[in-house]
Amino acid sequence: MKHTLKITLLLVFIFLITQVIGLSITNEYIDHQKTIETKKVTFEDLPYNLERPEIEESTSYIWMIAAILIGTILMLILIKFRKMSLWKLWFFIAVFSTMAIAFSAFIPQTIAAILALTLALIKIYRPTTLIQNLTEIFIYGGLAAIFVPVINIFAAFMLLILISIYDIIAVRHTKHMVKLAKFQTKSKIFAGLLIPYEREKGNVKEKGIIEKKGVGKIAVLGGGDIGFPLIFAGVVMKDLMLKNPELIGFLKTLIIPLFVSFALLYLLTTAKKDKFYPAMPYLTVGCFIGYFVVLLLF
Repeated sequence: MKHTLKITLLLVFIFLITQVIGLSITNEYIDHQKTIETKKVTFEDLPYNLERPEIEESTSYIWMIAAILIGTILMLILIKFRKMSLWKLWFFIAVFSTMAIAFSAFIPQTIAAILALTLALIKIYRPTTLIQNLTEIFIYGGLAAIFVPVINIFAAFMLLILISIYDIIAVRHTKHMVKLAKFQTKSKIFAGLLIPYEREKGNVKEKGIIEKKGVGKIAVLGGGDIGFPLIFAGVVMKDLMLKNPELIGFLKTLIIPLFVSFALLYLLTTAKKDKFYPAMPYLTVGCFIGYFVVLLLF
């Protein structure tokens, strides 16, 4: 097992909560009344006069993969030249904007912006485990509110397949994803879930006293491993909304996060300590199984 059972279950639980809240945020941005009237899923505009990308739904995965590759290259350049201030600025803008969008689904825009700004500043300059994971719970809901409307089922499948292939290459072959993860962890500016803990190392006898010694460890789950399954589930929910009332469509979609969470649990319980694994292939399988279960049941 890669981490202790307690930490493993906690990481999976936070992941599941992030998926549920992210779907709730996405659901809030659907104009359900207009969807019923027009028989076409209609999304409300983003707050703060922000615009969603104007791309074709069927080819959206191509643009997203390209953006991910460009972003990765830029990150590697920042690491090479040690431009920490630029990384902090980039990260701050992303965190602030996505949280502001997420909070605006439930509260007035001004309050949402103030809350997002406060949490983003704390996350960057006074990070704690609580703030790190609390903010991550909402960030990906904001991302889903942006991208789910411009993706269809075909593109969602293609996105997961290509991201899984890329994840395998980036972790097992080029290993640049491992480098990025280590850099973010050391800089204390990490995109994803992060839980520090102490793993029991063994009993050491000293002066007649037996003590349990531990070693500091960190359990992490990258932001992409959270965001891509959520976007997939959001696209499925978008389609379900054409046939189901608001709450029913949302509840049916929760089957997907459940299967993805089981896939994550399987990975974490079978993985070995101190080794890096590409999580997306496992999570993609969970997404696909969950999707076909939804089709079979409903």
